[in-house]
Amino acid sequence: MSHKNIKTISNPKLKLEILTSEDVQKIHEATLRIIEKVGVRFPSKRALEIWEAHGADVNHEKKIVRVKPQIIEEALKKAPPSYKLAARDPQQDLQLDGNHVHLGTDGCGVEVIDIETMEKRTSCLQDVRDIARIADATEEVAFHWVPVSAQDTPVEARGLHEVKAVWENSTKHVQTESIYNVDEAKAAIEMAALLAGGKDKLRERPVLSLMQCTAPPLGHDGGSLDAALLAAEVGIPTGFMTMSACLTTGPATMAGTLAVGNAEVIAATALLQLAYPGTPVFYAAAQTASDLRTGAYTGGGPEDFLFGAATNVLADFYNIPLSMGAFATGAKEPNWQAGLEGALSSFMASVVMSDMLLGCGFLHGSRIWSYAEMMMDCEIFSIIHKMMGGIEVNEETLAFEAIANVGPGGHYLAQKHTKNHMRELFIPQFLDRRPYSAWEAKKDDARDWATAKARKILKEHQPDPIDEKISREMDTIIKSVEK
Repeated sequence: MSHKNIKTISNPKLKLEILTSEDVQKIHEATLRIIEKVGVRFPSKRALEIWEAHGADVNHEKKIVRVKPQIIEEALKKAPPSYKLAARDPQQDLQLDGNHVHLGTDGCGVEVIDIETMEKRTSCLQDVRDIARIADATEEVAFHWVPVSAQDTPVEARGLHEVKAVWENSTKHVQTESIYNVDEAKAAIEMAALLAGGKDKLRERPVLSLMQCTAPPLGHDGGSLDAALLAAEVGIPTGFMTMSACLTTGPATMAGTLAVGNAEVIAATALLQLAYPGTPVFYAAAQTASDLRTGAYTGGGPEDFLFGAATNVLADFYNIPLSMGAFATGAKEPNWQAGLEGALSSFMASVVMSDMLLGCGFLHGSRIWSYAEMMMDCEIFSIIHKMMGGIEVNEETLAFEAIANVGPGGHYLAQKHTKNHMRELFIPQFLDRRPYSAWEAKKDDARDWATAKARKILKEHQPDPIDEKISREMDTIIKSVEK
């Protein structure tokens, strides 16, 4: 049976001001100026027609749209500020309201560190199943991204195979970044409707959400736009993720890269609201800085951590939820670099209350899946979860009676107050607190323990299955898309 508990951050006591209100206003005004004067590329006939119908300046040849600020601002006001992401198990529904942080796996990688051989190899459909099953049993993971690419399935229906594999191996919400054309989008909507009990129920209980990547700088993918519009029509929550990077797909300055990425996201978000006012949308971002020596995507560093916090402030300004990239370290193995980058990126995004926190499980800038990294990332999230609760101060926690009973020079181990509260203290799974001699005898570490835990879950955990009839109907839908 499924593990029903989900550990999310809510009602935080820690706060951080990363941008002043004046800073946010300047970025917003710069963004509107970019959209009006420079324009954003929308290579979709349907998208261009929607823009034109609402008074935008559309260049059909270059597929560039320039839009007056008022149109963008009025459209964004129609977006709902909060809503639920439904799960197959209603107990695991997630509230997106600016007061919760939900951790999800990262995606969509192309290689896996095999859990048995520990060798790197190409990802396949069975990996999607295995990762989903482990995430289903892991309380820190609240929802799924499709973690890796099922490269042993037909490319035209690959995203559908992946979504079905996750649904069959977990009762938690699924958000896919792998549906980016009309045929797959139509099929994914049909499959989600089967789980929800019909298209009318899907709007009430969206068991699927879609994330589409922008094409920076200042562009979009045509198939992704068309898929997003289909999803928005039936009330499936949809977001656009900018991955603009300082130096390459964004200016060298962080403020400039924020403005470019913001223009990509809010222009597409406004498009969905113009087409279907009130449809649930979210802001998504994984901005970074290009490496000065190679120009490569870094997947870590102080710019990432600042972007993670700043983007949530922008999402709050537009009053829509945020799906924020974190954890996706540039490290090649679960090591010091991975821990440093995972901890700082996730903490910065959490302390500003990003609704959806992505990234657990990946190495090498979201390319390589590691089960050990997944488990250790979840430990990092548990530490942040504890920190975000802050320190509760009241008559009970001040513990005067226990202090008086012990007095000077005693100890608190036998106190009833200690027994009542001792389990509130954090107990690590992978931090090494053993005596030096115990470590010296074995020389094992967190990677060994994390891998062992993942193997144990795979061996023992059986998630709640989906109805066999629904599974067969999903297979029929998928076959109809395959060439």
